Amino acid sequence: MSHPPIAPLAPQPAPPPPHHPFERLTPALVMDALSHIGLWADGRLTPLNSFENRVYLAHLDEPIEGHTAVVLKFYRPERWTDAQIEEEHRFSLELAADEVPVVPPLMLQNRSLHHHEGFRFSVSPRRGGRRPELDDPDVLEWTGRFIARLHNVGARSAFVHRPTLSMAQHGQATVDWLLGHEVLPLDVQSRWSDAARLALATVAEVAPELDAPTHQLRLHGDCHPGNVLWTPSGNVGEGPHFVDLDDALTGPAVQDLWMLLPGGDRQDQLYKLSALLDGYTQVRSFNQQQLRWIEPLRTLRLIHYSGWLARRWNDPAFPANFPWFGSSAYWLDQIQVLQEQVNAMQEPVWGQFQG
Repeated sequence: MSHPPIAPLAPQPAPPPPHHPFERLTPALVMDALSHIGLWADGRLTPLNSFENRVYLAHLDEPIEGHTAVVLKFYRPERWTDAQIEEEHRFSLELAADEVPVVPPLMLQNRSLHHHEGFRFSVSPRRGGRRPELDDPDVLEWTGRFIARLHNVGARSAFVHRPTLSMAQHGQATVDWLLGHEVLPLDVQSRWSDAARLALATVAEVAPELDAPTHQLRLHGDCHPGNVLWTPSGNVGEGPHFVDLDDALTGPAVQDLWMLLPGGDRQDQLYKLSALLDGYTQVRSFNQQQLRWIEPLRTLRLIHYSGWLARRWNDPAFPANFPWFGSSAYWLDQIQVLQEQVNAMQEPVWGQFQG
């Protein structure tokens, strides 16, 4: 007896992605959070550019400590503990007390960290500025002095709760997480794993003292040009400043210097490094042996950046803004970059620098 052919099963739709907590962060909830701590907005609320957290500019009906507008930062859930956030706040308040130009959170109701509807947030005064002109040697020198002043305060005591920059945490743990969560396409997984492990082995070989406690101090931690704002001349607070220390951690001083250097031409990098260190060493001594760590630190950041994107992929802002991430082409490019880093780490260019 013949049987009718079995119809193929219709393809099943993929399950919807899990909702991200930030999807609940509506303008109404932001306004409620502000009124919860005794501040009242006049209705104007502007989202500001931020991927890691959610940040808003709110104009107030009544000024607070002379400020007519404030910036609310809602922290990414489950990233930091309360103790880690509060330690960052204390560091920024310590810097401000020492007249280092940062923008610390306001103390409202005797605290800097607030809770509302499952979110944690802080409130800071609005502070304008633009990206620094890092082609100008005078700007580089001034920025070097600024970072040295931050490091002078950072060296006075140690973080207890904030993370430490290390090969284990920023390198090996990220590699293990990416491979353990099967983030990479199968056709490139083995090759990327080999490239990443070789890169980490080279970091350990050329910079074995990178994690030594004697080289550690409290840092900004993410000191690239986009995180330094410059107030033009003729304005109050002229010069560079930080508005945020969200990535503050413990690490070597050179971590807050190398990311200010441009990519590309090495001679241009050396010229700008010289101007940056000219300013830095006017305020604080610098161990030039740390220059040998620039390429190892760059390697750790490259690996950590891939992990950062992967860990946040369920946040709708990430697929929308980083559509190129995760493809085989992306990981093939990363393999090439890591191979180039292995060669760069073995070159003595930075180690031979003479400021």
